[in-house]
Amino acid sequence: MATVDSLPSGAVTPASERLSRPLDSIDIPHKQVKKICCIGAGYVGGPTCAVIAYKCPHITVTIVDLNQARIDAWNSDDLPIYEPGLDEVVKAVRGKNLFFSTDVDTAIKEADLIFVSVNTPTKKSGVGKGFAADLGYVESATRHIAKVAESDKIVVEKSTVPCRTAQSMRKILDSNGKPGARFDILSNPEFLAEGTAIRDLFAPDRVLIGSLDTVNGRAAAASLADVYGNWVPRKQVITMNLWSSELSKLAANALLAQRISSINALSAICEATGADVDEVSYAVGLDSRIGPKFLKASVGFGGSCFQKDILNLVYLSESLHLPDVAEYWRQVVEMNESQKRRFTQHIISSLFNTLTGKRLAVLGFAFKKDTGDTRESAAITLIKYFRQEQAKIAIYDPKVEESQIWYDLAEPGVVDDVTALKKQVTIASSAYEAAEGADAVVICTEWDEFRDTKLDYEKIYATMNKPAFIFDGRLILNQKKLEKIGFKVECIGRSRLEESFE
Repeated sequence: MATVDSLPSGAVTPASERLSRPLDSIDIPHKQVKKICCIGAGYVGGPTCAVIAYKCPHITVTIVDLNQARIDAWNSDDLPIYEPGLDEVVKAVRGKNLFFSTDVDTAIKEADLIFVSVNTPTKKSGVGKGFAADLGYVESATRHIAKVAESDKIVVEKSTVPCRTAQSMRKILDSNGKPGARFDILSNPEFLAEGTAIRDLFAPDRVLIGSLDTVNGRAAAASLADVYGNWVPRKQVITMNLWSSELSKLAANALLAQRISSINALSAICEATGADVDEVSYAVGLDSRIGPKFLKASVGFGGSCFQKDILNLVYLSESLHLPDVAEYWRQVVEMNESQKRRFTQHIISSLFNTLTGKRLAVLGFAFKKDTGDTRESAAITLIKYFRQEQAKIAIYDPKVEESQIWYDLAEPGVVDDVTALKKQVTIASSAYEAAEGADAVVICTEWDEFRDTKLDYEKIYATMNKPAFIFDGRLILNQKKLEKIGFKVECIGRSRLEESFE
């Protein structure tokens, strides 16, 4: 049997440092990956496989998508995704060992390993509506692989999926594959945070690889571990069974979202008692058992994963006849929605109990800073509420395209009448333009350029109606500094009660 030192770099994690399978579980002969195909050129597939190409110059990586416009954008100087550092990575290897194409069939035929990285939105109809993931794209991609592949393939489930999805993919491949073509299924969930995705890919906390506990399954896991081993320390490449890997992704996002909802729940108590939620979160975060991350109160979490993954857990729990578990996780999402409603109500009451005809400058439309992603953004929900109150809204975001804003606000279920929408909503080219003539500024995204060290709030104050209000939904402003200018400043998790003790 080979020693640890003689094994391919990254293929295993030393036994003394593992919490998953033992050392010899993938100490077996395995294929060396030379060509990779990634089906899906979105927020996960694009950055992940671009970094693989960057770190593995000996591997040819082809990212395919049926959306010609998206592929054209990946091949241009204006990438379809904004992510710090992504431009540099893509442009360094594009045309060398990184390619973007709509020729899905050729990429599948030539690949040793195929990432399935397609969208898995929450179902909007049918059984599991509003909770279960819609796996239509995953099934379609899997069936196409089975139809086209002419040789053995390692198929890697990269999309965020419910537990045991890999089992369904395996059944489809085994039932529809061509004679002589064997498929090995792996689960390799992503743990990227938008805005820091490239940094996360360069130095991940861990890489999970789930496989069947068979010789072929462990060999496939070793092949993928080899790929990551080109830059990821061996001890951080963890192999485990398929179901543990799938559930670990959902669990990680659920626990992170739980922390946000917990601190947001405490922010409501802070506002009612005179405590400062930033001080509370700082004190609590000093406890080494808790730590400071994801304890920043805000108007609510967003993004493509947190809510979707928690709702997946809710649906999974209900299908397993665990109603108490389902209700527990459901409350994390409900607290998030409650925070947005509470923030809106605070704005209404501060503006003399009516928003009718008043102009609100909404600064930020992305769900967080350093990304152009708007999925489940708190701003979308807040603007819906503002429109219901007959307010006039001016929106500014430094990275979100104007077309994306209109798309999100005109999405069925939000508002169907685009003409009516544009009578109430305008899109500004700067924060100053958005705030001109406004009754209030509402901070929805924590972009650095909105901080009082970057933006000239005296200039903004001069152009606003008086009294001029600022509602800081991200706790990025110096409240006392802005109050000296003349603003009425309201912040999540802070109360004016303390003034009565001064």
